[in-house]
Amino acid sequence: MTTMVIGLEDVDQSQIALVGGKGAQLGELSRIESIEVPPGFCVTTEAFAGVLTATSGLTDRLDQLTALPLDDTEGTRRLSSQVRDLIERATVPDDLAAQVHDVLEGLGVRTGSGERAAYAVRSSATAEDLPTASFAGQHDSILNVTGLESVLAAIRQCWASLFTERAVAYRHQHGFDHRAVRMGVVVQQMVPADAAGVLFTADPVTSRRTVTVIEAVAGLGESLVSGQVTPDSYVVRDGVVEASVRRGSAGDGPVGDGPVGEGSGRTESVLTESQVLALERVGHRIEEHFGRPQDIEWCLAGDAVSVVQSRAITTLFPVPERADNEPHVYLSVGHQQMMTDAMRPLGLSIWQLTSPAPVVLAGGRLFVDVTPRLVDPVSRAGIVRLMGDSDPLMADALRTVLDRGFVPLAQESAPAGAPPSPRPGATPDPPATDPAIAANLIEENETSVRELRDGIRQVGGPELFDAILEDLQELRRLLFGQRSMPVINAAMEAADWLNEHLREWLGEGNAAGTLSLSAPHNVTAEMGLALLDVADVIRPHRPVVEFLRDTDSDDFLDGLAGLPGGDEAREAIGGYLENYGMRCVGEIDITRPRWSEQPSALLPVLLGHIDHAEPGEGARRFEEGRAQAQAYVEELLSRLRSLPDGEAKAVETAAMIERLRAFVGYREYPKYGMVSRYFAWKKALLAEAARLVDAGVLQEASDIFWLSFEELRVVVETQQADWELIDARAGAFAGFELLTPPRVLTSEGEALLGAWRREDAPAGALLGLAVSSGVVEGRARVVADLASADLEEGDILVTAFTDPSWTPAFVSIAGLVTQAGGMMTHGAVVAREYGLPAVVGVDHATTLISDGQRIRLDGTSGTVEILD
Repeated sequence: MTTMVIGLEDVDQSQIALVGGKGAQLGELSRIESIEVPPGFCVTTEAFAGVLTATSGLTDRLDQLTALPLDDTEGTRRLSSQVRDLIERATVPDDLAAQVHDVLEGLGVRTGSGERAAYAVRSSATAEDLPTASFAGQHDSILNVTGLESVLAAIRQCWASLFTERAVAYRHQHGFDHRAVRMGVVVQQMVPADAAGVLFTADPVTSRRTVTVIEAVAGLGESLVSGQVTPDSYVVRDGVVEASVRRGSAGDGPVGDGPVGEGSGRTESVLTESQVLALERVGHRIEEHFGRPQDIEWCLAGDAVSVVQSRAITTLFPVPERADNEPHVYLSVGHQQMMTDAMRPLGLSIWQLTSPAPVVLAGGRLFVDVTPRLVDPVSRAGIVRLMGDSDPLMADALRTVLDRGFVPLAQESAPAGAPPSPRPGATPDPPATDPAIAANLIEENETSVRELRDGIRQVGGPELFDAILEDLQELRRLLFGQRSMPVINAAMEAADWLNEHLREWLGEGNAAGTLSLSAPHNVTAEMGLALLDVADVIRPHRPVVEFLRDTDSDDFLDGLAGLPGGDEAREAIGGYLENYGMRCVGEIDITRPRWSEQPSALLPVLLGHIDHAEPGEGARRFEEGRAQAQAYVEELLSRLRSLPDGEAKAVETAAMIERLRAFVGYREYPKYGMVSRYFAWKKALLAEAARLVDAGVLQEASDIFWLSFEELRVVVETQQADWELIDARAGAFAGFELLTPPRVLTSEGEALLGAWRREDAPAGALLGLAVSSGVVEGRARVVADLASADLEEGDILVTAFTDPSWTPAFVSIAGLVTQAGGMMTHGAVVAREYGLPAVVGVDHATTLISDGQRIRLDGTSGTVEILD
């Protein structure tokens, strides 16, 4: 039998499918001791489904709406309007009308004074008030509804609001199927409110979990929701109330700041201090029940608080788990590794095993807890300096936290005048300036990777996990040990020395960038130029070129057989993938598809090279860079010799240049070596996953991505998988993808991105870090995925971040703008290598700049201007 009406007292949060998110949440709220919820009932989703089925033409229009592409705004407007019209004119079944009538009679059709009772009729969709998508404000609520016919009309209006344009667009964005979502309706008695508003149990702006924010207006609160009135605002921190109170009751006059309290004489305040603190207690009780910060709608009749809604605050970045209640500060690994996207559990756990630093997890991202290094003034200064060198925005965010005393200094600290903290892995004596050192390290690692690939093919079952853990130690030895890191640090210290001294002596800015051009052993720069060589092989064979233009298959190499020039093209692409096929966008996440697994990702850039590059351009660009660097060396040394004590300055500078060019290219190699091993591990783990699929333990090999390394080991040992865990992880990941990760995160939940603080920028310019000098104007191409990049000569690439996998695109563009990055991140290094003006760390660049706009990029001052 169909359930069409159910009392709120009979509902809990497990019944979203029956009454929708809002109804389930209200039913659960009514079960919390000491929390008052106005009485009412739910019209169920089953009643809504019955009306949909009985209304002619609805099913066809819903099919059409679902099939529309996301950017078809006109089609969405037309079809959603038709669907709403059909629903609003639909007939309410007699049995539903009768049940609503009976429940209204039970609640009391009239008030104690004899007036007709008023009700709030509110939408409650199944995709609403969810942990990962609130749908706040997307559907209708109708207040002060009296009488059966008006209640039934309001119910139809709520049903129809499931298909407003904004609700349809929101579902598109969050991946909900229009045909699968159902609408329940909540009907509740209105509270004769003296005041109403919203309460956040965490600060929605700063994300601090120790702060409660309350907004209040007099009356029912419609003016707050509609934005017609500026509310009084109250912030509660450690039991202390700070108020921002709007003076006057007619909506005019300035906002006054000051304390609020009973007897304070501030009669214009909507709430007294005791009422604010009572609301805070209600908020804490509800948050405690649901286990996460809440966005709560409330109303106040006298001093009695009624809660009319509570939903999770879905925009807060999660806080890492910790074993104590002490303050902690976490720095984003993703911003330093140029991978700010959410990662799957297997990828997170592999990085945790790889990293020499202790790493914690939050929101599908990686963070390093730097609190132990912040309690001592010397190590604190060292880490702030180090962040300032690599990511100034992270340094700014870190200083913001430290300046307010969030992490107190230890009582005993290092003696005054102690030397600053060295770079990680640095040694007192840098290695001798011998290019063979880097070459030997590379050869040793390549031999080790070949041995890994040969050996790991023979290993399976639980022994595979032991083999990977053993190889992890080899990775650390080769790439992070006392032979590799000093070489990297010697290059970085030489770059710092050259930039500092040549700025002081000659007024040269970022001299190390030009001096590093076409340095040996730079595997990332070589990778970009090598794709130009592949384009040279393919360009003369037009049938191959046209075939590649028309294909989107990852099996396209097989399709080259039989085409004129197909064998040569296949050999060239295959050779490229042999050398670089372990790379991909977001390559620190082992679960991301590699180029060897998804070679079609390279086709847009490869075809761009075929169309726009000249034959032999790869070798020519490398030689031009080498010649430019050499000419700059000669110029600098000549200018230095003309200075006082110039010969000594020139000799010292020449030695530093020699060290820089010997070692700076090697800086790009450790990550290449790491992802080479990652790909070997991944292929072995997927082979094991295929055996689990054959045994019926998993449905798909990619299911292993939702498990940590150790969890996967247990599945292999027991031949049993926890499907609820896998489904929960996939659902959580979908929510994590929507979050913006902060550069700095505190244990209070405060999420900081940092800010640029410059007064000399052009008006309206976007600010960032200048990492590669030069000024260029051109068309902005806002690109989210390398596989869909449609770049032409002269375009300026605008994207969230670039890791080494983006390098092949750099040979086509005229400049680079990214949201993340620092002076020594991969995009900056390669931009300098290729002579591209570049600005990184431009917050929200991909939304503030529109694809196709003409922009001016100043890689010397760190600004981006939108010209049209």
